[in-house]
Amino acid sequence: MASNKKYWKSVEELNENSSIVDTLKKNEFVEELPTDEFLGDKESLDNSSTTRRDFLKYVGFTTAAASLAACEGPVKKAIPYVVKPNELIPGVADYYATAIADGHDFANVLVKVREGRPIKIEPNKDASGETNARVQASVLSLYDGLRLKGPKGKDGYISWNEVDAEVGKKIAAAKASGKQIAFLSSSDASPSTANLVASLGEVNHVVYDAVSESGAVDAYETMYGTRTLPSYDFSKAEVIVSVGADFLGDWQGGGYEGGYAKGRVPKNGKMSHHIQFESNLTLTGANADKRIKVKPSEQYLAMTKLYQAVVNGVSTREAGPLQDAVQNAVSKIKAAGSKAVVVSGVNDKHIQLLALAINNAIQSAAMDVSITNNTKKGNDTAVAQLIADMNAGKVGVLLINNANPVYTLPNSKEFVDGLAKVDASVAFTMADNETANVVDFALATPHYLESWGMVEMKKGQYSLMQPTIQPLFDSRQVQDSLLKWSGSTQSYYENLKETFATLGASTSWNQALHDGSFALEVTETASIVEGFDLNTELKSAKKPNVGELELQLYTKTGLGDGQQANNPWLQELPDPITRTTWDNYLTVSKADADALGLENVYVADGAMNGDYVELKSGNVSLKVPVLVQPGQAEGSVGLALGYGRTTGMKSAMQTGVNAYPLYNDFNTTQTGVTITKVSGTHKFACTQLHNTMMGRGDIIKETTLGVFNTATDPEVYNPVPKVSLKHQEVDATTVDLWDEFDRSVGHHFNLSIDLNSCTGCGACVIACHAENNVPVVGKAEVRKSRDMHWLRIDRYYSSDMTEEYAHDNNVGGKEKYQKMEEPSANPTVAFQPIMCQHCNHAPCETVCPVAATSHGRQGQNHMAYNRCVGTRYCANNCPYKVRRFNWFDYSNNSEFDFNMNDDLGKMVLNPDVTVRSRGVMEKCSMCIQMTQATILKAKKEGRPVGDNEFEVACSNACSTGAMVFGDINNENSDIYKLKNDKRSYHLLEHIGTQPNVVYQVKVRNTEA
Repeated sequence: MASNKKYWKSVEELNENSSIVDTLKKNEFVEELPTDEFLGDKESLDNSSTTRRDFLKYVGFTTAAASLAACEGPVKKAIPYVVKPNELIPGVADYYATAIADGHDFANVLVKVREGRPIKIEPNKDASGETNARVQASVLSLYDGLRLKGPKGKDGYISWNEVDAEVGKKIAAAKASGKQIAFLSSSDASPSTANLVASLGEVNHVVYDAVSESGAVDAYETMYGTRTLPSYDFSKAEVIVSVGADFLGDWQGGGYEGGYAKGRVPKNGKMSHHIQFESNLTLTGANADKRIKVKPSEQYLAMTKLYQAVVNGVSTREAGPLQDAVQNAVSKIKAAGSKAVVVSGVNDKHIQLLALAINNAIQSAAMDVSITNNTKKGNDTAVAQLIADMNAGKVGVLLINNANPVYTLPNSKEFVDGLAKVDASVAFTMADNETANVVDFALATPHYLESWGMVEMKKGQYSLMQPTIQPLFDSRQVQDSLLKWSGSTQSYYENLKETFATLGASTSWNQALHDGSFALEVTETASIVEGFDLNTELKSAKKPNVGELELQLYTKTGLGDGQQANNPWLQELPDPITRTTWDNYLTVSKADADALGLENVYVADGAMNGDYVELKSGNVSLKVPVLVQPGQAEGSVGLALGYGRTTGMKSAMQTGVNAYPLYNDFNTTQTGVTITKVSGTHKFACTQLHNTMMGRGDIIKETTLGVFNTATDPEVYNPVPKVSLKHQEVDATTVDLWDEFDRSVGHHFNLSIDLNSCTGCGACVIACHAENNVPVVGKAEVRKSRDMHWLRIDRYYSSDMTEEYAHDNNVGGKEKYQKMEEPSANPTVAFQPIMCQHCNHAPCETVCPVAATSHGRQGQNHMAYNRCVGTRYCANNCPYKVRRFNWFDYSNNSEFDFNMNDDLGKMVLNPDVTVRSRGVMEKCSMCIQMTQATILKAKKEGRPVGDNEFEVACSNACSTGAMVFGDINNENSDIYKLKNDKRSYHLLEHIGTQPNVVYQVKVRNTEA
């Protein structure tokens, strides 16, 4: 049957007596208009001699003047080309294939370039490219005005010739003295770079990842003999068991969401079953069918029990929730056999060995130990040894590439002390960051969009990087520096072509560059190292420390490891789980918060405030705001890495606290922590209660796989809402107040969103920002519900109580509804992207007094910005709360010092989309500029538009295939089939707006 759960975005919505929620439901605008400021107070109005006739005359004159002024846009003269490049057509975008490999994110991408400016990142789907929010936002980091502008010495900027002379002397001196030359870099998966490092002579190449996966790499090296990782394809798994692995987030380099989503859509009566053991509520846990809350230390126990039961057939019989959950997982794994997979996110070699051993024992089809993953190769032991060598005076030259250890190392002071004992320290860096300010030489490197390169993300699968713009600053690639210091006269471009020629690829250099990737056949298969004995390895395993309160460190979908912290798009991206922007915070369970007297309070405009605590771990103490998080395991707290940066950052970006000092031994689990409530109130910029639709009817529809498979009528799980017509109950979709017109002529666009495939990652939100010039407003404005996101992803919690459970367990009506409104300690979660629904019967269009919003023939709801006078009637009449009002000019305004306030940052703007001005309403346009470009391209080429050729920014960015866009008048298109699928429904269908956005009912495999 259909789900009758109650959904909420925030615990505040469950308070029946909350005046805040009631106000937000009734009022679109959370602040009253400041009429007193321009009308004066009551006394001055009473004493005014102005007559009503004069008042209306003045109002009429000023309104007419304002309207005339609005018609006169600012005059900006364009300077034409003197000599136009032959390969460039003004107004037409060029696309270049390249790759990002910044040590934290790896992806094959296409770069949209307009008149020589990269303006947008898209996944290179022909090269299996998948993009997350950070990859999508990386184009904005290219135009960061605080980037390092050139090579710097201790006394300021110097020339490259001076750098080459000085560093060359230091390298020669180190070789002569027998001191170590060390090269400290993040994982770059670049074989050509590794060869160039070796060309310097005897170099200690240490790979350091700010967020370490060294335990997993150590385990694979011990078991299979090479320092790399297995690759996983979750589409081949029918049962997925994860112990602390956030594989829909940043686990082992990311990029697993596409394969995972393929198995999550019901097909032929089947979908994968996902079990998650974890402490923090992660993106992966939120998408699981069964989520088991455990403290971080209990993840070790869960993994051990899984191994003993699956591999050795030994099962402990003590009673308890963890044991029951483990036994349930074991039975699923054994039943699935090779179609099961077990993964772990614990950064411990022995735990990772257990995961490898389980997958090897069941011969998991989802794990590939031959086509290995090269995106994470960090070595914690080697990093610790390097720091010891630095402090012992054994290092003559230290070269640091694409790493910021002064910020990210937990023992940063020890590293800085060691730097003082190194004869010469050099940092190759794009950012003027913490490390750049303490080394002898900080050498500006180009952004990846200005660079050449070769990356082998997986064994035998190569990606090429190419520059899409000339370097904006006086930068030089690290590879060119290494070539010069090794005595070569080659450029890196020449070296790269030479390296390509030696690989024996079956394609040409130009074709590989065009495609962005090429592959070599991998014939060798990995096998377990001779003499490997797991039992012997496990003897050296350390028992995990168990604390009364344990800390789980993690990375957010937005900032990741923090290297893009100066990117305002990422700072203002709401966290998928907490819906909070511009901050990190300590996540605490409701039970622990009540015990410690901690709370979050919602104020009148929907903003959220929270208490502060002092968090102590060892000798480190931090003052951190608290966020009470449903789903957090009792006895555990969570804190995100990547925040608290201060060097080379705009003041608005200097947010949050630096959690890296707590990252002791590169372990995301820290035991023995304490928290104490301290004075102060923190003001969060949280979008939880913004634009709430709670209580409006059918929002999320969900069912179980069993019901979905056995129902003979979709009405069972996807009921059509009913209304009364002439005293007869009829389907709401059959009642219409309007005269229809023929929509079958030409194109008619629809967007389908599958709630099963949508993981809530947020890549679509950033893609929408980039394509449509959506402004950033800052933390203070977000608190006032003035965020400008055209696309938001609503996150809903639901309680454990359902109509089905109540029926099966004889729970009475009163108790049933009380339970439905109790915030579950471990709620189920659903994500729902919401944008303008482009209603065929749009309520916004009928109330606009100046016809600024109207309906197009192709199904899009249009906005004529120069007609809009800002009455905001349309926003008030929109049931989906998707319209955004420009309270200020967000460009050329020093109050909003983000990318639209400087000439460099404006280079990212899309010239096909107007930058809106103050007083104008805006919202999703269904990327009309993209649909028109597709139509014109097909027309120019003398052909019809392809069946699935139409795309919009969000559907293009979606790696899971949750968003599908197209023309429903084309019966061969995917969107036509999805619109007519038995799972399809419209949001708030009962109000009769007839949206052109269709959703697919969420199916949960809870009964597997």
